Amino acid sequence: AVLLVESGGGAVLAGGSLTLSCAASGFAYSLYCMTWFRQAPGKEREGVAAMSSGGTTYYADSVKGRFTVFRDNAKNTLALQMNSLKLDDTAMYYCAARFGLGRNSWNRSDSFPYWGQGTQVTVSS
Repeated sequence: AVLLVESGGGAVLAGGSLTLSCAASGFAYSLYCMTWFRQAPGKEREGVAAMSSGGTTYYADSVKGRFTVFRDNAKNTLALQMNSLKLDDTAMYYCAARFGLGRNSWNRSDSFPYWGQGTQVTVSS
């Protein structure tokens, strides 16, 4: 069975850093586009950062220059290094997987069949 397990969330002051991790199992990880999504209360789920099966990275404009996505295909893991965190980054963060490059759909949540349970990130002033 496909399993995605996120970790690393927590509470941090604005301007601080956190690194999220996602451990994947049960599918051919290297062939899948992996995306970090987030959802804040009352807001729609949005794609934050992704790395395609081919190694291309994608970022939402709101996090460019602050967040970096990594994947290790040998260990079936995905990470999100988040620096210069802002209050608006507060959300539940999810990792998600879909087969293929994800070139035009890396941030379309409805195209991702596999999801983790999420990890909460809370940024305070």
